[in-house]
Amino acid sequence: MTKREIAESNFLSGYNCAQAVLSAFSFEVGLSEETCRKLASSFGGGMGRMRLTCGAFSAMLMVAGLLSGYEDAADTEAKAAHYKLVQTLAQEFKKRHGTLSCNELLGGNADSSFTPTERTEEFYKTRPCLKIIGDCAEIIEQTLRG
Repeated sequence: MTKREIAESNFLSGYNCAQAVLSAFSFEVGLSEETCRKLASSFGGGMGRMRLTCGAFSAMLMVAGLLSGYEDAADTEAKAAHYKLVQTLAQEFKKRHGTLSCNELLGGNADSSFTPTERTEEFYKTRPCLKIIGDCAEIIEQTLRG
């Protein structure tokens, strides 16, 4: 299975957008799927359903950080290189989807209550999330491959 297919399958299994993407890369980042899902759990729905930055995009950045982030706070070259990667990922995401905002991706009037939306057949038909999640997995996989 491709990373896209794994991430999409994770989402269809009920995991939030961030969990779906990060856990698809659990082997590559050296964390268990359980740890990835716990780490990403707060980022679903644009950070706890506040509809801010897309959770799938946030998870893509988690993968980037875990695989090519910097550790030394004084290493300005490494910081700059990583921030360039982050901005490249953001540009590709925005090229495909127009915005990083979960609310805007969901049409501008998304429910931001803390209660998760029931995952029904209609939910999956009307939400762009599955495509976005797949795109994020594909973008980060292609970018890190070089």
